[in-house]
Amino acid sequence: MAPDPGRLRMRNSLRAALGIGLAVAVSEVCGLSLTASITGGLAALLTLFTVLDPTVRAQRVTSALLPLAGFPVLALATTLHGTPLARDAAFLAVVFAGVYARRWGPRGHALGIFGFMMFFVTQFLHAVPGQLPELYAAVGLSLLAAGAVRFVFWPIERRTPPPAAPPGLPGTGLARPTTRQAFQATAACAFALGIGQALSDDRWYWAVGTAWWIFVNTASRGETLVRGFRRVVGTVVGIAAGLLIAVPLHGAPAPTAALVAVCVFGIFYTAAPSYSWMMFFVTVMAGLLYGLLGVLHPGLLLLRFEETAIGALGAALAVVFVLPVTTHAANDAWIQRALHCVRASTAAALDRLAGDPDADPAPHAAELELLLARVRMALAPLVHPLSPLRARKARARQVLALLDDCAREVRGLTAVAADPQASHDARLAAACWRVESAVEALTAPRATAERALPVHPRPAGPEPVLAHLHGLEHALAALHTPLRTDPRAPLAVGA
Repeated sequence: MAPDPGRLRMRNSLRAALGIGLAVAVSEVCGLSLTASITGGLAALLTLFTVLDPTVRAQRVTSALLPLAGFPVLALATTLHGTPLARDAAFLAVVFAGVYARRWGPRGHALGIFGFMMFFVTQFLHAVPGQLPELYAAVGLSLLAAGAVRFVFWPIERRTPPPAAPPGLPGTGLARPTTRQAFQATAACAFALGIGQALSDDRWYWAVGTAWWIFVNTASRGETLVRGFRRVVGTVVGIAAGLLIAVPLHGAPAPTAALVAVCVFGIFYTAAPSYSWMMFFVTVMAGLLYGLLGVLHPGLLLLRFEETAIGALGAALAVVFVLPVTTHAANDAWIQRALHCVRASTAAALDRLAGDPDADPAPHAAELELLLARVRMALAPLVHPLSPLRARKARARQVLALLDDCAREVRGLTAVAADPQASHDARLAAACWRVESAVEALTAPRATAERALPVHPRPAGPEPVLAHLHGLEHALAALHTPLRTDPRAPLAVGA
């Protein structure tokens, strides 16, 4: 139900299913084992899911660097598979390095995730050193197949990068958020590893994986706690579906492969708007893969839930007690980025209506949807039903509602601008200027923008462009109260 301007999520999801399917097919045609094919399929999924650099050239470079991060970790994990103490210490070192690498932006983020997941998959598949050559072959072939689909057969132009990492906050050493998060994630994974192994010697890695992924794309204590809750919810629902879908299949290859493709599509399609739904598809896919490996039974799915709960608990304890990060400034930064995107969308739409063939508001509209998803994540702790901060909850809900109004008007404005028959009215320039002034008033330092701008009367006549611009102006003016007044003070009635 979430908006999908330009069907970007739909196209990315279909492309991902195609790329991963091709990667697995290539591994099978080359005669590699099932273990190697699953490893290759995971490598293809990761490159399509995590490589999110702002330009296609940068995406190609990051994709080419993935083996440099993954191959040494594969060798380390398989070599230490039979020595638990050394394996566990190495796993925690990979966790710390993987999170710390996020300080270098989208490329470090992708390489860190890829390295961690290469260690994880060796535990999932119980890979040993003798399988290392075919694992290397499967990963290499799969990355080539996924790259061919992404960059050659089905390139999808993305002029604006998704907001995959929190905005940079000042600080060095332990004051830097990524450094603090590296210690938090390592502590959480250490807790998950210890308790998870006490619960199961064979499937403890699910607890570690849960703790790790809860920290991905979060920037504050509240975000991490909410993400952990949503992961548990998605896992529980996915386990219930697995009992109804995966267990009865008994690993039958054809229907399992088809359902895995559906799950891959679901993972990519729901990742941005709903973490719980994404985890639902991840859990169902994991059950199907266990069915292919011949080890699936209801007790295993119950163990998956228990390990997930342990990992979520470890993450919660870590963000509360280990170098806690409260990033209200980061929340404001995401909101300001969304407001600037509203202004860019409006300007591009007006340029298009004025006759500029190169002006295109669609990429800005798509970026706005991604930014709003990130704003929702940042504000999720405040709007959670269990939040005791009533005044902040009311303000956060109002901000989200008004930003959704802005997005709706931007989508309408973009649709009108795409119509070649739409006309350019002389009143549009003045309306666009008022929108830009409203955004500047909301994003300027508080000392220079304490007074809200007046809202002009709704224009007469059926002109849809003016109606959308007036809607934007009204929503931006209404944002002045929740964004520019004391967040601890109750909102006035009707504000």
